[in-house]
Amino acid sequence: MHPQPSPPVTQPVTDTVVSISTDKACYKPGEEVVFTINKNLPPSAVVCYMYLDSIITKAPFSKTTWVWQPPPKDFTGYIVEIYNMEGENKKVYGSIAVDVSSDWTHFPRYGFLSEYGLLSKDHMDSVMEALNRYHVNGLQFYDWEYEHHQPLAGTVTSPDSSWKDIANRTNYMSTVQAYIALAHQYNMKAMSYNLAYGALSDAASDDVSPQWYLYTDPNHVTKYTFNLPMPPFKSDIYLLDPSNPGWQNYIAGQTNNMYQVYNFDGYHVDQLGNLNKSLYTYAGNVVNLSTTFLPFLNAMKAASPNKRLVMNAVNQYGQQESISRSPVDFLYTEVWSPNEGYQDLANIIQQNDAWSDDTKRTILAAYMDYDIAKTSGYFNTPGVLLTDAVIFSFGGAHIELGDHMLDNEYFPNSNLQMKPDLQKAITKYYDFLTGYENILRGNGTFNVPPLFNTDGKMPVSNWPPKTGNVSMIGKDMGNRQVIYLINFANASSFDWRDAYGTQNAPVRFQDDAFTFNATKTVRKIWWASPDINSGVAQDIPFQQSENSVSFVLPSLQYWDMIVVEY
Repeated sequence: MHPQPSPPVTQPVTDTVVSISTDKACYKPGEEVVFTINKNLPPSAVVCYMYLDSIITKAPFSKTTWVWQPPPKDFTGYIVEIYNMEGENKKVYGSIAVDVSSDWTHFPRYGFLSEYGLLSKDHMDSVMEALNRYHVNGLQFYDWEYEHHQPLAGTVTSPDSSWKDIANRTNYMSTVQAYIALAHQYNMKAMSYNLAYGALSDAASDDVSPQWYLYTDPNHVTKYTFNLPMPPFKSDIYLLDPSNPGWQNYIAGQTNNMYQVYNFDGYHVDQLGNLNKSLYTYAGNVVNLSTTFLPFLNAMKAASPNKRLVMNAVNQYGQQESISRSPVDFLYTEVWSPNEGYQDLANIIQQNDAWSDDTKRTILAAYMDYDIAKTSGYFNTPGVLLTDAVIFSFGGAHIELGDHMLDNEYFPNSNLQMKPDLQKAITKYYDFLTGYENILRGNGTFNVPPLFNTDGKMPVSNWPPKTGNVSMIGKDMGNRQVIYLINFANASSFDWRDAYGTQNAPVRFQDDAFTFNATKTVRKIWWASPDINSGVAQDIPFQQSENSVSFVLPSLQYWDMIVVEY
């Protein structure tokens, strides 16, 4: 696909009267948080710092810029709310999340960059300010490199100031380095994208040996080739054997050369998925490609022990036997057919949890509105929000935010833009993902919660989604029972991709009565939603009689989180 020009960068929009920002996407324990809002507020305004539903502290609010010292606890999310009391009513001006984590891969929120032309400082600042507001804490620098077998253009001592990437776009050293510096300024990590096993047509002149390639025959007559349209692309991609020590040493050396010029934090390793081909080494041995990724990743870590690793498991190819067992820092799956249902997204995240013994979180590359993205248009807001609700409920995150919103596996494609309602909503969804990370991405056991709608107004069924129903997902966290409600009652389809942008918006439910069967004494019940009240938690009055607990849920639009505390 031809590279697309960038649309204007759209800044996030909050759903209240002020826009709040922080100076970083995440914070190390002990770092102060600097907040800024875009207008003055009445002297009676209050800023409230919360962990889940508990107030840490409140303070009078008087400035448009102020500083907060979070508690020293590591790997913790907070919600910060600004409000005013008008009589008995609480007027919320805005809220924002804060993540205190010493290691970004504990709660990864992965974004991307895809353009490295001669961009203005204002443009790059605008892109990075937006990503910072979404709390994106790691960036995949997609297709920044010169060639797959030689990511650095030029040499360590004399790097090129510009080069043609594989799509014949001119990339600039100044732009890549400026973006890396901005990422680090915001406490984001910068990951260098490259294939595990790619070489271009000129690789022989760069000392890539014929003995390292993959062949379609046992007599090394024909190299396996991944064909690309030319133009715009300058070469097909020839695949090498990731388990070949000669190739490992070569690409590790080329990667380390690149690290000496560009201060990337790690290597985002890509692959092409299950090729459904018989492949052979130069010596004529059959290759099981999915098992080659583990020795490759081990070699990359050994060559650059202080750099991070992540690898794309295309439709889970190689995930169980190789990638999940390797030194990658989290698991990354690019989702394709036949995994097109909401249930498939949940299954992939749960597979990754099981294969990594709950030690590595999941990022899904799941491209929304795929068919309408072939021409210019807009994302369908209901489809995006329902997909994010599912991914976030099962403890994953979604790579979708970058220098535009992602709609295609060729990341520079920017045909689709966010409408104002999606701009507004997605900001609150990422506040929610960040502020409640200890529940959403904390360890627990998914279960079937004993929750029942008693007034008959809300049709509720256990996960997976059912036609005309709200889906219920439970998670037992010991002293907490978490219940997610995702509103599929008006859904036109259970296909998460919403390829043609036809997913319906849900109809809001209000004041629905529920009972919950509790085997322990309930201390409190609270709920929060990115769709209402700026995502701030609210207590729910309840009555408990022996094992039966009753309460009224105030509202459900797309996605609610109910927490029963014992």
